[in-house]
Amino acid sequence: TELHTIPYDTACMDAFFRALPFRLTGAQSGAIDQILRDLSSGHVMNRLVQGDVGSGKTMVAAAACFCAVKNGKQAAFMAPTEILAEQHEKTLSALLGPLGVHVLLLTGAKTPAQKRAAREKIASGEAQLIVGTHALISTGVEFHALGLFVADEQHRFGVAQRAKLWSKSDNPPHILVMT
Repeated sequence: TELHTIPYDTACMDAFFRALPFRLTGAQSGAIDQILRDLSSGHVMNRLVQGDVGSGKTMVAAAACFCAVKNGKQAAFMAPTEILAEQHEKTLSALLGPLGVHVLLLTGAKTPAQKRAAREKIASGEAQLIVGTHALISTGVEFHALGLFVADEQHRFGVAQRAKLWSKSDNPPHILVMT
């Protein structure tokens, strides 16, 4: 059964493209165009983006995250390790922070007080783009308005995790998996 959602307005993307410190490749532009078509369609996206390390998958995901946030939704970006999550958080903060996106890092290594503070920012919607490890889908993390979930790891993000995310919301989030 096909899941439906509110279509996103993609007119906000000009600011993202202007802020990029480099030109996108044809493959990156094509992938972003397909994702934006999905996000504006009213159908829940469940898309796989494949590419070699260094091919720019993170920039493709950043575009999707920016679109979700500018449409009043939260985006979550899950990495397989704490080190990768920290790297993604740095990259995404540097790119999207100046565009007004509040990026937050949530990993298992945070202290209980830091995790509690992070969960409060996620639940209130103050945190717009949440980058982390599997801690993102752990018990106790409640999103204010999750609109997009990016998983950087197909082999560890499967049907059960999608079902868990979709069951938590009346308006299921789009899914973008990168390999």
